[in-house]
Amino acid sequence: MKLHSIDAGNFKLDGGAMFGVVPKSFWQKTNPADENNLCSWAMRCLLIEDGNQLILIDTGMGDKQDAKWQSYYYRHGEGDLVKSIRAKGYAENEVTDVILSHLHFDHCGGAVKWNADGTHFEMTFPNARYWTHSAHFESAIHPNQREKSTFFKENILPIQEAGQLFFTDKVTEKPFSNIEILTADGHTEKMLMPLITYQEKKILFIADTVPSQSHIPIPYVMGYDVRPLQTMKEKSVLLNQAVENDWILFFDHDPTVECASIKMTEKGFKVKDNGRLDAFL
Repeated sequence: MKLHSIDAGNFKLDGGAMFGVVPKSFWQKTNPADENNLCSWAMRCLLIEDGNQLILIDTGMGDKQDAKWQSYYYRHGEGDLVKSIRAKGYAENEVTDVILSHLHFDHCGGAVKWNADGTHFEMTFPNARYWTHSAHFESAIHPNQREKSTFFKENILPIQEAGQLFFTDKVTEKPFSNIEILTADGHTEKMLMPLITYQEKKILFIADTVPSQSHIPIPYVMGYDVRPLQTMKEKSVLLNQAVENDWILFFDHDPTVECASIKMTEKGFKVKDNGRLDAFL
């Protein structure tokens, strides 16, 4: 097995929205905001080569939307999903599976692209099975008012129309020998969190339950979450498991830190070690 961190670029989101009820005087110490109160965040994906499977977790936001829409999120950095995958020595048609943690635009937008002529959509990974949860898919195509602006049909329906959409909860056989799929309902309905067994280690793609190491304290919950109190419960369970079993957490949005291990202190959960993914392997 080989694991690779994939850089799909950076974007900006409102700091208050990213930290919910936590005062700016607290969160700006680790995530300073610009003059518009925006903080920079990564769109970090994970590529796993395991036997005859090449599995990608998440795809960033892609570039299908027009320049005006893109400007709302201040895309920056050198990261690019496809270029990053190619830099690791792989091609798009080699990807066998794409696990979409959830269908918010910054996690699934890169799954679908315009064709060369810009006339219709096609799959970025033409030979891949795209995985989500059936309950999450239903919530995405019939969104509530809170999430409506982050679920885009052009990111989702072309996958189904191409016959490449699969549901982790509808298969009779486990699709991945070394990946267990955990779910969470605080950020959005049935978000997927792949737990990867790598040799003697466990790496948890914790998705937006803990999007960065700054979100490790239990009350640090995003304003985007549909059930923030549920997120707090899920974080507590997952971080306790991470401490007890020495899991490595892989962060999708932390602007600088890819991974961390966790410890329990008198003041709650804290980072034990952090750094690049390859430093933990």
